[in-house]
Amino acid sequence: MAINIELKVIPGSSRNEFAGFRDNRLCVRIAAPPEDGKANDSLRSFLAKSLGCSKRDIALVKGEKSRLKTIAIPEDCIDKLKEITNSLPLK
Repeated sequence: MAINIELKVIPGSSRNEFAGFRDNRLCVRIAAPPEDGKANDSLRSFLAKSLGCSKRDIALVKGEKSRLKTIAIPEDCIDKLKEITNSLPLK
């Protein structure tokens, strides 16, 4: 079972990191440029590593060419995501 998460992704950043919340979406900065799917691939890798799951378990549901994305993550990763997001600032 997967859970959908709405993200705002900022590609071309200095590093990969969670950057708080904007417009009720989790904001994620990604170092990869937004060309040829590099940022999407990097996003999936970053989320998988951060949540302790496999990259193949992270699916891009919506927003392939947009900064506003919907990502599906495994249900068993939700506790780790809550742990990460509880320490982030609200914006």
